[in-house]
Amino acid sequence: MKSLEELAKIRENARQKVGLREDGKGTRIVVGMATCGISAGARPVLAALVEEVNKRWLTDVEVTQTGCIGVCRLEPIVEVYKDGKEKVTYVEMTEEKARKIIAEHIVNGKVVTEYTIGAVEGK
Repeated sequence: MKSLEELAKIRENARQKVGLREDGKGTRIVVGMATCGISAGARPVLAALVEEVNKRWLTDVEVTQTGCIGVCRLEPIVEVYKDGKEKVTYVEMTEEKARKIIAEHIVNGKVVTEYTIGAVEGK
């Protein structure tokens, strides 16, 4: 940082991102990017999600990353927070699954149940 102005810009940018989560508007997609997720293939999953969101011009969708989500054996894990609805946790993700989630869940509003933690844990 070189100035107080730069710090103020960083703070305002962070406040805007937090505001998206607090007011329930828009969609946030979170990819687990701890070492367990990365070793299981989270980087290509993250890249596929970002690519699809950009390709479809989904301006109300934010793709972010986090550390360990807590269920390492089911990595890569993606969590979707959409318009004040319950969080959906997708597990054992691949690039192809990520693209389907954008098309079905994010664009069309239909949860891809077979990729969720509930479906996998129920096997």
